[in-house]
Amino acid sequence: MSVLEFRENILEVRDLGKSFGGVRAVNGVSFQLAAGELLALIGPNGAGKTTCFNMINGQLRPDSGAVIFDGQDLLGLSPRRIWRLGVGRTFQITATYASMTVRENVQVALLSHHRQTHGVWRRVASLHVERADALLARVGMVEQAERAAGILAYGDLKRLELAISLAHDPKLLLMDEPTSGMAPRERIALMQLTADIVAERGLSVLFTEHDMDVVFAHADRVMVLNRGELLAVGSVDEVRQDARVKEVYLGGGSTFKAADGGGHA
Repeated sequence: MSVLEFRENILEVRDLGKSFGGVRAVNGVSFQLAAGELLALIGPNGAGKTTCFNMINGQLRPDSGAVIFDGQDLLGLSPRRIWRLGVGRTFQITATYASMTVRENVQVALLSHHRQTHGVWRRVASLHVERADALLARVGMVEQAERAAGILAYGDLKRLELAISLAHDPKLLLMDEPTSGMAPRERIALMQLTADIVAERGLSVLFTEHDMDVVFAHADRVMVLNRGELLAVGSVDEVRQDARVKEVYLGGGSTFKAADGGGHA
């Protein structure tokens, strides 16, 4: 029995459904995420991965089902309210303040976390400096604290985004294609960093990913969506050997090597 089976579930998704016009984008998806678990959500283009994310963090309202986070139903709550409850998110395209320094980007996130945004924008640079630098040090960015975010390499932007998301001290982090656009070595390094932080903090992570090397190296479990339905859930080895998963990804190929091929879900 997996150690994860003994942990309390931080997230429970029940019979989640969403349609756009006549297209059923997500159809009866149910799963659980344990505290301290790194859970990958994979699937071909159009499988419904990002739609699931958008329903979990309140950007889309489900047509059916429930999303229970830390014992509370999130249905009908705004993304900001859900964020306040402890659900963080990173996106496929990084969102930072290009004209601010790396440190100031993290300080702004800390100000928001502490509800100190009113009337303090001119003093951002002097607030929460030690905490900001500690978060930057954790993601390997403290030496670039004084640089403008707008001139960072893409991999560094991704690490900055991770530091920003940690400023809120979330219990659950949704990472939508966190390694998109990164070189292979950078992808592995970022997900290893994420896995280390999960272990340190007991943080739970649900992430989508197209790079199967990243998924198989770091996920505790893997879920596979296809045409809006949950095709398989299990350990890396179980999913890798699942005949239905092989069919979806490789058209019946005998080995699971190919990565899910880019684009929005």
